[in-house]
Amino acid sequence: MSGPNSELRAQIENTIRFLAVDAVVAANSGHQGAPMGLAGPAFEIWDRHLRFDPSDPAWPLRDRFVLSAGHASMLLYSLLHLYGYDLSLDDIRDFRQLGSRTPGHPEYGDTPGVEVTTGPLGQGFAHGVGMALAGRMTRARYGADPGGPGHHRVYSIVSDGDLMEGVSYEAASLAGHLGLGNLVYLYDDNHVTIDGSTDVSFREDVARRFEAARWQVLRVEEGDVDGLHKALDESKAESERPSLLICRTTIGFGSPKLAGTSAAHGASLVGDEVEATKRNLDWPLEPAFLVPEPVRAYFGERGAAKRAEREAADTALDDWRSANPQRAAEWDQCRCKALPDDLLEQLTEGMDGVKAATRQHSGAALNKLAALAPFLVGGSADLAGSNNTVIKGAEYIGPGQDDPFAGRNIHFGVREHAMAAITNGLALDGTFLPYAGTFLIFSDYMRPAIRLAALMGVRSVFVLTHDSIFVGEDGPTHQPIEQVDSLRAIPGLKVFRPADGVETAAAWAWLAQEADGPGVLALTRQTTPPLERPAGFQARDVLRGAYTVREAAQPDVVLLATGSEVGVACEAAELLEGLAVRVVSLPCLELFEAQPEDWRRELVPSRQVPVVAVEAGRGMTLRGLVGDRGRVYGIDRFGASAPAGTLAQEFGFQAEPLAAAVRAHLDKVAGEA
Repeated sequence: MSGPNSELRAQIENTIRFLAVDAVVAANSGHQGAPMGLAGPAFEIWDRHLRFDPSDPAWPLRDRFVLSAGHASMLLYSLLHLYGYDLSLDDIRDFRQLGSRTPGHPEYGDTPGVEVTTGPLGQGFAHGVGMALAGRMTRARYGADPGGPGHHRVYSIVSDGDLMEGVSYEAASLAGHLGLGNLVYLYDDNHVTIDGSTDVSFREDVARRFEAARWQVLRVEEGDVDGLHKALDESKAESERPSLLICRTTIGFGSPKLAGTSAAHGASLVGDEVEATKRNLDWPLEPAFLVPEPVRAYFGERGAAKRAEREAADTALDDWRSANPQRAAEWDQCRCKALPDDLLEQLTEGMDGVKAATRQHSGAALNKLAALAPFLVGGSADLAGSNNTVIKGAEYIGPGQDDPFAGRNIHFGVREHAMAAITNGLALDGTFLPYAGTFLIFSDYMRPAIRLAALMGVRSVFVLTHDSIFVGEDGPTHQPIEQVDSLRAIPGLKVFRPADGVETAAAWAWLAQEADGPGVLALTRQTTPPLERPAGFQARDVLRGAYTVREAAQPDVVLLATGSEVGVACEAAELLEGLAVRVVSLPCLELFEAQPEDWRRELVPSRQVPVVAVEAGRGMTLRGLVGDRGRVYGIDRFGASAPAGTLAQEFGFQAEPLAAAVRAHLDKVAGEA
């Protein structure tokens, strides 16, 4: 379609601008500058290029739109309201208020049509790369024929701040390497940051940077509607490279005092400047939150047209289903994540009694799961062999394959931050259950995206190996001390630190079948012994987060341990002659804390019995389990470079020193009684 005439277009753009201005003024908080400058380009993307159905935000064939510059949230909320999503003017009036559907930055799950939580700059950029990768992988597997799934595109608006953050460099590099031709990003080149002109900190040639990363780069002058339309068409025609449209804009467009200045970023238009801006753009001073009838009528027609476009696409999809019933059934299995009811039993079978590192157990469980779950995909940050994250027999994603996107294994390269965000993007697409692997110590690089995964409740799995000082000779730079505690501190994240093969396989089963959000597997480099469990144990006991490994009906002390330290605790218990010692394995603190309090108090009776929690790390998140009479047997300094056995002796993670420490603690408690 040709779009509205110039007079109506100007009215539409000003409607978008002043919905943003009025919302920010009402909230006395927010960022109206970017929406004012981007109203025209954003409208062009949504109106003549983006495929969506306002009545069904989750329609799987839709194009995705990511507002990576999440501070410009009112730009997105205005578009969602105008196109007929379930977002009312009252919702917009409640901008940035408690419990509203229009929070300060777009939040996935809060607002219909918001594809990803953005705000931390660079994250939307990288998450969008994951969404585009999911689309190409879906198309390669299922939708190569016309009408099938995976033909959608991912559009995003990115800012100077997005491009300054390092995660965007990583993500852009991988997107160019993979040739994600379904990725179209508009760079809001407004030459302004909060501190002033971009010149104060940012003078690189953005075009050359992206060209070097194998992107198509196009330039669009401010206000050139036809030029932007043509550039978007060129981007859609480019199938081998992602596209960056460098679009010149004026932040705070229309404001006599603030336009083009850094003050337009976060300073609200107030008083006379609101009136001056409305007069300058020939906009009525009252009422606030005005949507003129011609504008409302236009968007009503366009919403209906979008729904009709969806109906045509669904008809083509039905034809595809009829012609490809097996592929259609497989795609449906992926979308609903269908798995056998006995998945836990299948994954844990044969794991008992096997002596190996938990990273090796994880690799075995992962491959069992992959055979049952065609939607399982993932890879590693250049550490696949160490992380045991390869799906055997499956191709790799990327150049050099018969079909670059038909595989299941992903080479993320040494890009941990982008890897985590891209993994979230894969999950948000809805077709795949993705995982990403690296060493636990490098979770520090991944943390912003892991946190967003928890905030959004997306089902990303992070496989983090080499989980303690027992990494050995690589030394303290590679030996995690505080990382497990740091990850447990993230609300909504399940952190598994399994002790052996059964616990590791059970963790994978839970993450694949029962999780409603992200999870972490913290896995050993070193070999761990298989646990000897009491009669009556069932694999499902692991999924309560904690269970008894060595029973004592009326214990004198409880040893509560995680991961590789469970075996050490069992050995120490044998040395504590004359004492009734219960050993409890704690593979997942979060699952344990979700259990009924009475059961938890019975298993770990810290009010009646001294509890010693054992973990080769800081162990600060275990302090709440040991009570006033207990202690955490952990590590309060960084590691050292030495063989793992030497470090076990140095740091006291052997049976003899642990047993001695427990006796000393019990003597202390008795003396204080």
